[in-house]
Amino acid sequence: MSEASAQDDYFQGKVAVVTGGASGVGRCIVTQLAQHGAKVVLADIDAENIAKVCGELRAQGLTVDGMQANVIKAESMEALAAAVFAKYGNVHLLFNNAGVGVKEAAKPLWTIAEQDWQWAYAVNVMGVVNGIRAFVPTMLERGEPGHVINTSSGNGGITSLPTTPVYASSKAALTSLTEVLHAQFLKAEAQLQAHVLFPGPFLVNTNILNSDRARTDEFRVAGQAPAAYVDMAALAKSAGLDFKLTEPEEVAEMALEGVRKGQFWILSKLGSSDDKLRARTENILARENPPLG
Repeated sequence: MSEASAQDDYFQGKVAVVTGGASGVGRCIVTQLAQHGAKVVLADIDAENIAKVCGELRAQGLTVDGMQANVIKAESMEALAAAVFAKYGNVHLLFNNAGVGVKEAAKPLWTIAEQDWQWAYAVNVMGVVNGIRAFVPTMLERGEPGHVINTSSGNGGITSLPTTPVYASSKAALTSLTEVLHAQFLKAEAQLQAHVLFPGPFLVNTNILNSDRARTDEFRVAGQAPAAYVDMAALAKSAGLDFKLTEPEEVAEMALEGVRKGQFWILSKLGSSDDKLRARTENILARENPPLG
């Protein structure tokens, strides 16, 4: 991007906070916002990775501010918000992006450990609630136009894969939460807009399957060792699967474009999302039992 185009950009000069900003989709959102001239706060639980990513981005001439925060701790998010508002005065873009997946594939939901449920919901649902509660009141008080973008998933937000009950149900809850947030902003005639982001259209090439590295002791299952590192592309290849991966840079581009356009539903027109939405709606209207798969 040329310097001139950056100066004219929608995000120029705006203050943005991105949770889960040190890896995957979050890192790409941070990078692209900085390229568009935003003042970006990269928030993450991993202090070492924050320093590493901020160093790499600054080496590219980008301005990024790294702050450590744990989304599952309300007091941590409140401290983050206090630091950001004290330094920048306001926040115009809040990306509640931090999320985790658990190793649950093919497990009946009644056999999945309580700690897995608690951890996924603590991050994927309450982590977003904590972000909203910490930032939105002051954003509303400032009275400036702004955006709250919550990262959901087509798995749960659109249809639910039967192999991932924990992840899918947490993202379904997050999608519903964001719809309510949107309605409440409208009712309050607020200057804020809510958005729900569905990364895709295909499986996103991130470290979501390696979320265990960030699991704290309180959510660990006794006798269960941390899961080994999983490379999505290598996993698919070894299993003989022929499917496409979406790169996180593509998701970040889609997210920023959706914010520019004021879209509540931010999802790709590629892939099978529209077909799944249509099939689910028709199934409900016909009062038919959900099909398998």
